[in-house]
Amino acid sequence: MNRKLVARMLISAIALLAQNVDAAETSTYPSRPIRFIMPYPVGGTIDMSGRLVAQQVGETLGQQVVVDNRTGAGGTLGTEMAAKAPPDGYTIVMGGTGTLAISPGLGRPLGYDPISDFAPISLLATTPYVLVAHPSVAVRSVRELITLAKAQPGKLNFASGGSGSAPHLVGEMFRTRAGIDVVHIPYKGSSPAKIDLVAGRVQLFFTGIPPVLSEVRNGTLRALGVTSAKRTATLPDVPTIAESGVTGFDVSPWFGILAPAKTVPAVIARLNHDIVKALGDPKLRERLSRDGVDAVGSAPREFSSFIRIEMDKWSKAVKESGAKVE
Repeated sequence: MNRKLVARMLISAIALLAQNVDAAETSTYPSRPIRFIMPYPVGGTIDMSGRLVAQQVGETLGQQVVVDNRTGAGGTLGTEMAAKAPPDGYTIVMGGTGTLAISPGLGRPLGYDPISDFAPISLLATTPYVLVAHPSVAVRSVRELITLAKAQPGKLNFASGGSGSAPHLVGEMFRTRAGIDVVHIPYKGSSPAKIDLVAGRVQLFFTGIPPVLSEVRNGTLRALGVTSAKRTATLPDVPTIAESGVTGFDVSPWFGILAPAKTVPAVIARLNHDIVKALGDPKLRERLSRDGVDAVGSAPREFSSFIRIEMDKWSKAVKESGAKVE
């Protein structure tokens, strides 16, 4: 028999055997609890959102999805742990803007590659930032802020939770695209930055909506604009920065679920189906919206493309800002 023909037959047989093994593995999947590595702190917006989705997905799968918080190094420690886990479908991880898009651009030593070490499952949600100002700043809109900043270059400042943090980079994107000169004041965390903002020691702050929602509603802080392309249901009366004169401005931190690379495609498809189904539930979407989170859901391939685009976007922001690892 022709050797090439034998080789082709052998390759086909191996491929068929692999398919049968995959089918056998996935026909009973999941047969035990799934570990959901959460590289973010307990009680934060991403953690709480992940737990809500995990509970609903677990009910659909018929197995518990156990959230395992593994924080440290800006979320990269838990992400690295997931990258090195067996690709058997029993370990998934929450990835986000910081761990997959910003950290690589900062030159931070990582124990994983955001692209080659993971199999994206679904984008979960975006969390628009809001630009808030202390009432002592004599502006009530983004347009008025830009006018004031151009009239007084270098006089206004904005706080962030640290150099290279998402709020810092969003502020730098805004500064660049609005063509204004405002001074960045980094803090060691968002909480002390917010404390000084409320006290009037700093003037502006890009932040997630939940931490400042009560202050915005009681007038302690003034919301000028949200960073997403569309208005958010949490603050429906606050215009977007894009509609306020900075055309095309659309910057929202995001998070989604991934598995280790080489996880069986059929398992990825099953998880994607159940995650997207959970995100389509009106009650879950409403619950997330109350926390300033906009549910999304996507196909694995769409999420993969999205990550690549976001890596490029945030890498450019890091270069423009000159941010370094602290």
